[in-house]
Amino acid sequence: MNELVFLKLGGSLITDKRRPYTPRLGVIQRLADEIRQALQARPALRLVLGHGSGSFGHQAASQYATRRGVSAPDEWAGFAEVAAAAARLNRIVSDAMQEAGVPVWSLQPSASARCRDRQLVDLAVHPIETALGRGLVPLVYGDVALDDVRGGTIISTEDLFVYLAAILRPQRILLAGGAAGVFDGEGRVIPHVSPATLPHLHALLGGALTVDVTGGMADKVARMVGLVDELPQLKCCILSGLEPGLVGRALEEPDACKGTWIEADA
Repeated sequence: MNELVFLKLGGSLITDKRRPYTPRLGVIQRLADEIRQALQARPALRLVLGHGSGSFGHQAASQYATRRGVSAPDEWAGFAEVAAAAARLNRIVSDAMQEAGVPVWSLQPSASARCRDRQLVDLAVHPIETALGRGLVPLVYGDVALDDVRGGTIISTEDLFVYLAAILRPQRILLAGGAAGVFDGEGRVIPHVSPATLPHLHALLGGALTVDVTGGMADKVARMVGLVDELPQLKCCILSGLEPGLVGRALEEPDACKGTWIEADA
């Protein structure tokens, strides 16, 4: 049976966020191999792949406060700088996937994205649907976007996934990062989060440890909880991409994700 999965490779996973513009090439190459193997093992699997901007886009975006809005000439110059930095990392990821045999088609979000007060309200979906229908893996990434209210802003991969999920209706969303999941106050992975349990977790969910203009773990969890509340058949999993083989197993086996599951209330 065909299954549509959204997979994000987090910026903290594929870059060293403590060192500006530093990709983790070995990690990217390993993940590309795991994705290829999973697609070969499950020919019916359809995949939308996304990645964060890590130490590329977040550095420039933080410098110019692009997430908050763009109006002055120096801010628009920064807007273009952020876009260029995000595109450089995307080229690295795209090249690694192609070299591993993953048929990615990189689609630049900012070419069509439109926001209204930081809320993504429009994005060209037809290319993504066409890619999926032709056996390709559409590749999107955190990017800049025009904004009707703020001039410009930043859209995260989660923003893109939330928008696309309402249209494409994936069965699962996998968010692979540097952490093994969502941690409780004693450093243990919380196995399940739902809309009912989220309010109890707010005190435990901090932001990112490094520069992250899109909100860090707390925002990711909240966005996914809101999504499963709207789409109860959807399941999300936050997992570590640093553990070799884990992303590949999670793609191949729907229930094999080792991390934090985010699901609708029963």
